[in-house]
Amino acid sequence: MQMILSSCREREREIEMASSSSSNFPCAACKFLRRKCMPDCTFAPYFPPEEPHKFFNVHKVFGASNVSKLINEVAPHQRQDAVNSLAYEAEARLKDPVYGCVGAISVLQRQVMRLQRELDTIRADLIRYAAAYNEMPPTTTVGRSSFDHNAGNFYYPNEPYGDNGGSDGGSL
Repeated sequence: MQMILSSCREREREIEMASSSSSNFPCAACKFLRRKCMPDCTFAPYFPPEEPHKFFNVHKVFGASNVSKLINEVAPHQRQDAVNSLAYEAEARLKDPVYGCVGAISVLQRQVMRLQRELDTIRADLIRYAAAYNEMPPTTTVGRSSFDHNAGNFYYPNEPYGDNGGSDGGSL
């Protein structure tokens, strides 16, 4: 019984020490810069220890002092967005050193313009087809059914109910 109690106490101490040391893990910035992470560390809220690559990229492109200055100059409620933007730009800059995220934006803008031209072409085709279709007689037989464009009703002339496809005027 004594042995069980002592092993339980040892386990509790281990858990206590692990939890106290886990809260003292340095942030990714302090770990990378090999300095002690203080409770008031500028980087700690934005560069958690689980994401060392985030700080590595930002530091490589912008430098730690510039990032620190930028974080301190931005309003507190905008800091997370600013750091996320820096991380995105740094990653894009490392992938494409010349254009960075501007290259990605440019590709997306060209894609939007291409899709807009395609959409304009399709709209023009629809207008052309609608104009040609309106010149046809209002009721045109296509297979077994036809569509009255003015009334918006389908008619089934060969159905046993008569010309209009049923007693309700032919609408479905």
